[in-house]
Amino acid sequence: MLGPVTAWHGPNESRVGSAKHLRLLAVLLLHVNERVDRDRIIELVWGGEPPRSAVNLLQKYVGELRRAFGVDGPELLPIAGGYRLRLRTGQLDSTRFAELVDTARAKWADGDLVEAQALLREALALWRGPAYDGFDAEIVDTERARLDELRISALEDLAEITLARGQHDIAAAELARLTKEHPYRERLRELQMIALYRQGRRAEALAVFDTVRVLLADELGIDPGVRLRRCHELILRGDPELEPGAESAEAPAPAMPVRQLPLEVSDFVGRTEQVAEVTAALRARTPDGPPAIVAVAGGPGVGKSSLVVRAAHRVSAEFPDGQLYFDLAGTSDTPQQPAQLLAEALRALSVAGNAIPDRLAERAALYRSLLADRRMLVVLDDAGDAEQVRPMLPATGGCAVLITSRTLLTELPGARQIDLDVLSPAEAGELLTGIVGPDRIAAEPAETAAILAHCGNLPLAIRIAGARLAGRPAWSLRVLRERLTDESRRLTELRIGHLGVRASVELSVRLLPADAARALSLLGLLGAHTLPGWIVGPLLGRPDADDVLDALVDASLLRLTTTDAIGQPRYRLHDLIRAYAVESAAGMPYRERQDAIVRVLGAWLSLAERATDLMPTSLLSLGPGSAPRWPLADETAGRLVADPLGWFDAERETLLGAVRLAAEWRLDELAWELAASAVTYYDHRCQHEDWQLGHHIALDAVREAGNLRGESVLLRGLGQVHIYRDDFAEAELALNTARDRCQRTGDKLGDALALAMLGAVNRAQGRHDEALAQLRHALVIAVADQARHMEAHLRCSIALMLLAQGDVDGAAEWFDESLRQATALGDRHRVAVVLRRQSTLYDRRGDPAAALDCLARALDTFVELADERCAAYTLLEVGRVHVGQRDRGPAAEALESAAAVFSRHGDRRDEAECWRLLAELDLLLGESDTALGHYDRALRLWQTVGDADQITAAVAALAPGAP
Repeated sequence: MLGPVTAWHGPNESRVGSAKHLRLLAVLLLHVNERVDRDRIIELVWGGEPPRSAVNLLQKYVGELRRAFGVDGPELLPIAGGYRLRLRTGQLDSTRFAELVDTARAKWADGDLVEAQALLREALALWRGPAYDGFDAEIVDTERARLDELRISALEDLAEITLARGQHDIAAAELARLTKEHPYRERLRELQMIALYRQGRRAEALAVFDTVRVLLADELGIDPGVRLRRCHELILRGDPELEPGAESAEAPAPAMPVRQLPLEVSDFVGRTEQVAEVTAALRARTPDGPPAIVAVAGGPGVGKSSLVVRAAHRVSAEFPDGQLYFDLAGTSDTPQQPAQLLAEALRALSVAGNAIPDRLAERAALYRSLLADRRMLVVLDDAGDAEQVRPMLPATGGCAVLITSRTLLTELPGARQIDLDVLSPAEAGELLTGIVGPDRIAAEPAETAAILAHCGNLPLAIRIAGARLAGRPAWSLRVLRERLTDESRRLTELRIGHLGVRASVELSVRLLPADAARALSLLGLLGAHTLPGWIVGPLLGRPDADDVLDALVDASLLRLTTTDAIGQPRYRLHDLIRAYAVESAAGMPYRERQDAIVRVLGAWLSLAERATDLMPTSLLSLGPGSAPRWPLADETAGRLVADPLGWFDAERETLLGAVRLAAEWRLDELAWELAASAVTYYDHRCQHEDWQLGHHIALDAVREAGNLRGESVLLRGLGQVHIYRDDFAEAELALNTARDRCQRTGDKLGDALALAMLGAVNRAQGRHDEALAQLRHALVIAVADQARHMEAHLRCSIALMLLAQGDVDGAAEWFDESLRQATALGDRHRVAVVLRRQSTLYDRRGDPAAALDCLARALDTFVELADERCAAYTLLEVGRVHVGQRDRGPAAEALESAAAVFSRHGDRRDEAECWRLLAELDLLLGESDTALGHYDRALRLWQTVGDADQITAAVAALAPGAP
């Protein structure tokens, strides 16, 4: 790379191949020891329009590069949809160059100028020409500039050491050449002036200053920097400071750059976007603007320091005056004080101890003055808060600051805030593979995935897990996976030496206010779901707890993950932080924990009921139970459920979790009420799986507690799900059991509702007389109890039964009364249901126009209320009317749309009816082949539900010679 891009195998140059091979090699070298995504490689190698065969060509080029490298050469490995070029120490000339330069500077700092000079000359001898010489692709421009800057900086160091050793003639000759090649480098000009002065060529030294002053003014419009001006003043007055010291007292000159960056971690993976964001922000600074400040925040163990050190090394050449690094210990018991940090910084900048001011403000002012005309990078690791950081900030645009903190430092004006999350699954896998080894990982992929899941893709946890496996080569991955499976032991297992996830989390928790620490412990009890922010209030028993929520988010212990369907921010604990919270909560009194759970579940229930009240009336619950409510402030609750369907959509998973949580804490009344509170939503959205799951969880809880009222409500709900799924045997069992529980508790209205639902089961199976008797019985109870909504529902159901028995006039009276009652109640949904049912009456009377008018009005209402299932039933009836009119276009459109909805929700009987009607229409129109296809689809559906009559009819229709 330090010259033409060339590969070597031993002493011999290896032929890399075509220009595309060279571009591929360059891309891999730019990301050496990192995974590069395959699509990114193709984009960089072929540009904007790669050939269709690019993937195959890439595989071919990779194979050819491997052969060029030879057996002992670099490893080119396929990794998770990309490739990684792995080089060992010394295999890359640019890396070897950087290592030699770093070693030389360390020797220089120790006073060993002879060895420092020799190492720099060895490093510079590696250069065979400009970096990437002859390679004109834009992809290497940034890296080429970085390497060239490193080379010039090394040449400057070498010249300074040569002067310090008293070799003025050698230095002057070399500096004459270098200043012609780099006329704007003020450090080279300064060294040239000193070399000439020490040779006794004072006039020439002053002439150099005049030359560069004119050059900078004419071409760049700027004046020479402070250091160059000071050097000019020292020469003018012949200051003794310019005289060389004795050879025995050789030491780095005060101008020596400070280079304090820690080593990069060798197995750093991923974070490509974040590193790019950090480096871009640092490079965006301007000399006449403020310093670039980037603050990287994130939870414990997420890899903030590794990321920042990585980015700092990437831009170090752009800060030739040095890089300062400070561990602020902000999360420790004894965080570094700004005055201490400034004293450390001033000493690093060659300020003598007796010259360091006593007062903080004076130290900060001196620090800013020293950095004012320098290009320096300052890294502040593990900052506790903004106050600890502020005195350490430079004031000018030549400098930049990188900060890590577990707290979001939003108080720093102009700082770029980067919130670091855990690794992606691919990056997590790559990190573990790099520690454990590819063979062991490949041998147990399922165990690998489980270990990473238990680590939550947290870098610290993965490093610990990997280190434990690496230190125990006889272990299978299954052994560690089994140890991590038990959540109560997980934090204990994720510890090795002084590293541990628990200890890392504790550092953050220790800094929290008391209420925030208590809230964190209690949040762990709520499970792994994302949560809305308001939950913290009832958790603590406070009407409002935004301050606590902010404290947890700012400490990166609670993460803002997304914004839900109603614009509500949602938060989540990382799994390992949740495990810590559960451990912590175990130390709290049981009653305190239970009270917090009751308050949270009561708040969920209160909101669910409020949202349900804004939706079409449901008959399935018939009033609340005795569970405690925890109502939120009226304004807050009203805002949350203003869009009730949207609120239920956003909280669907969390409500199921709330039912499960209530059951786990044996809060049976809360369990059944929470499950029942979502029934109207489940019915509206056809969420039958969630409906059934939540009811079964709650049913186990109420049966264990002997809660007959809750059992009857849940069995009615399950009965309705079975009806929708055409599972009539299970529906009858659930509803008859519900009736028994209602009769044992004296719940007449609940019994009436179960009886009415049994009537629907009998109607669906053609047992009309039995169904009619059950509905009439239920109606008597509803009228006596003044249950008007149920009464309107039952009148419509009775009308349907009469119509099925051929009593058209009797059915018309019942329909009219049901419609009148639903309208008087203001129940728009019930009105639409009656209109849909009444359309059958008009169609039977030979008035298709009136039937379609009823259906159009009903469909408008269902669409407006977003009731997809009822809209599908309406379309089924629209199709039925058009079939009777032999109007194929509208019939097919309506029936196919309805069939799609029924199919999506598992309503096989009604889907089959759609295809049967289409087949009937095709036969009427003489399209027998198409009709047979539709009959075949209907037959398959009827076979799944065991409808014998329909199966017989369909088989007859499909028989050869059938009309």
